Amino acid sequence: MDAEHHPDYPPTTPPPPKRPVQPPLPTPQPKTSAVAVRGQHRMSMVNRRAANWTLDAAPWAAGKAQTNVIEQLHTWGHRSIDAMAGDVTKLLVGTAAADGGRRVSLHLAYQKHQALIVVLSHRSGLAVTNESVLPEIAALGASSCGADTAEDGRRLWVVLDL
Repeated sequence: MDAEHHPDYPPTTPPPPKRPVQPPLPTPQPKTSAVAVRGQHRMSMVNRRAANWTLDAAPWAAGKAQTNVIEQLHTWGHRSIDAMAGDVTKLLVGTAAADGGRRVSLHLAYQKHQALIVVLSHRSGLAVTNESVLPEIAALGASSCGADTAEDGRRLWVVLDL
């Protein structure tokens, strides 16, 4: 027997694999049908300048929205309708905030010398709108206005000529 033989310390281990083990590939999910996609009601404005803001449904939201819309119209080079755009925005956001939801979405779009202002209340199950709101909006100088409801809440909109 060899007296000078010593065991290897630490014992030899096999080398690690060259490629880490990959998790299994996900199974393909079936494509959704057109009927399932149609159930999602989302607003979209395409091929035009647009801006949007989300605000808390609080008493200060109408004033903040008014400032945001006027500043954005100035950025786009329109200063002549500050008072009308501000008043309409304040009325729309104030009406949507009174619906009792937690937030209000404000969307502004511009195309062919017209501005579209849309406000969503994000509270479903509401009636279309109070009947006095649309005549108030029209009296402020809107070229057209309207209201509707969807799964995402009440939607009020106004088109202003610039």
